[in-house]
Amino acid sequence: MSFLLEIIRLGLHNLRLHKLRSFLTSLGIILGVAAVIVMISIGEGTKQAALRDIQALGATNVIVRSIKPPETVQSGSEERSRIISYGVTNQDLRRLRQFTGDAASIVPLKAVGSEISYRAKRTVSQTFGTTPALMDAANLRLEPRGRYLSDEDLHAGRNVAVIGSQIARQFFSLVDPLGSEFRIDQRVFRVIGVLKPVGLAGGAGSALVGRDLNKDIHIPLTTATLEFGDLIVRQQSGSFSAEQVQISEVYLTAASTDEVVNTADRVKQIVAVAHPDGGDVEIIVPWELLENVKKTQLVWDIVLISIAAISLLVGGIGIMNIMLASVTERTREIGIRRALGATRNHIIAQFLVETGSLSAVGGVLGIGFGVCISVGIDRLLPRLLEMPFLRSFIQTEVSLETQITGWSIVASFFVAAAVGLIFGVYPAIVASRQDPIVALRHD
Repeated sequence: MSFLLEIIRLGLHNLRLHKLRSFLTSLGIILGVAAVIVMISIGEGTKQAALRDIQALGATNVIVRSIKPPETVQSGSEERSRIISYGVTNQDLRRLRQFTGDAASIVPLKAVGSEISYRAKRTVSQTFGTTPALMDAANLRLEPRGRYLSDEDLHAGRNVAVIGSQIARQFFSLVDPLGSEFRIDQRVFRVIGVLKPVGLAGGAGSALVGRDLNKDIHIPLTTATLEFGDLIVRQQSGSFSAEQVQISEVYLTAASTDEVVNTADRVKQIVAVAHPDGGDVEIIVPWELLENVKKTQLVWDIVLISIAAISLLVGGIGIMNIMLASVTERTREIGIRRALGATRNHIIAQFLVETGSLSAVGGVLGIGFGVCISVGIDRLLPRLLEMPFLRSFIQTEVSLETQITGWSIVASFFVAAAVGLIFGVYPAIVASRQDPIVALRHD
């Protein structure tokens, strides 16, 4: 044991004699390990952000959504005044309830109104009539003090509303929204609750549902039907258009994730009966999207790790080159050690200690460097993009989320140590094969 400790002491002493050279030798390992950690953290952060957005729609949900079909070119009075009928109908909803009876819940949403106003503030309506079951089906959360729609609101057809977080900030930034009244078209509604931010404003979930869920307003389905009917009227620039949509969306919640695919298949068959071309109805299955995201991210992880591994390979080659040069530089020292009784294994051990120490220290420094970059990249990136010479080339609202994983730190360190040892074997063998007589004569 004491002999092994002495070899380690000699190896580390030789590295300390040439601190700058040792640092430059391990620089490739440092950058390689840092690159592995940063790339994996970026990939993991991007994946988790996408998964959160999709999971916010409900992993056990199947969403049937009405979509507006492509408009045909019209002219004259038809262009100024037209009514388009499309999407999920009440008959479709009855069929879904009849043939998917094992679903945990079936929640309809009905889009109503064209404008939301509060005093002088106005915005385009994203109001939906729905039932209290939507809160569980869509994983909605409420801010403290408020409440969601109740069965009493539904049965009485009350003019009450639960507003999204963005609507609360836009309309009620200076007042308490609870109890405040606002208008949907010309109907007055009272705020009874505020939803917590959903987190889909710019994420994958927003693209799937086609809107920012934080701007949604929920009212009782009975109120939506009685007050607004099935027509959504819009007027602008002297033209009049109306859309007749009975049901905008339907959330079907399967009993478990194992039943999602089967439920989705049945829903597709039921919808295809009344909508054979599928041009006005879209079916979204978040569970399938989750699986696709995971598979796609696995491929990207492999690609990113492979690219980062090239840096480790270059670092290993750098260590081997320096150690080969060190063999020539220390030929006389090797001859003296051999003459004093050191065996070939002793020489190999000394050189492996040096290469192993270089790669291990480089791995530790690389881990620290990579963690610092991963932690700071989401904070530094917006500041970098605000620089004048970058504004004209890159959108400054770009953001990047990172998430450091423990396995990437452990794996990158052991890979770095292995690279150092593997690439140090050849120089160590070359050093051990030096002839003691020839080595002693070397200048």
